Amino acid sequence: MADSRHHVSSAVVITRPELTEDVAARLAEIEGVEVHGTGAGKIVVVIEGPHSGVLGETLIGISGMDGVLAAHMVFEQALEMKETKDDDRTHAA
Repeated sequence: MADSRHHVSSAVVITRPELTEDVAARLAEIEGVEVHGTGAGKIVVVIEGPHSGVLGETLIGISGMDGVLAAHMVFEQALEMKETKDDDRTHAA
């Protein structure tokens, strides 16, 4: 049976300051990742997926990217899909 929940987490990615914009651009290309803010050496992202394992795998991948010093999950929530749909648009993030 398919999971009827949609998982969302936020994370802070710590980067080498001179590579913050480059890392942010690469993060924006990852499926299920949205960049919501950048600062000197810090990026705030939202990660979405069908289960928490996908969120964790994505965060591990981000941690291993060139220019990334650390990636820390800040928040995670699982929403019932019926709560997140409106006219075929997902409102999880």
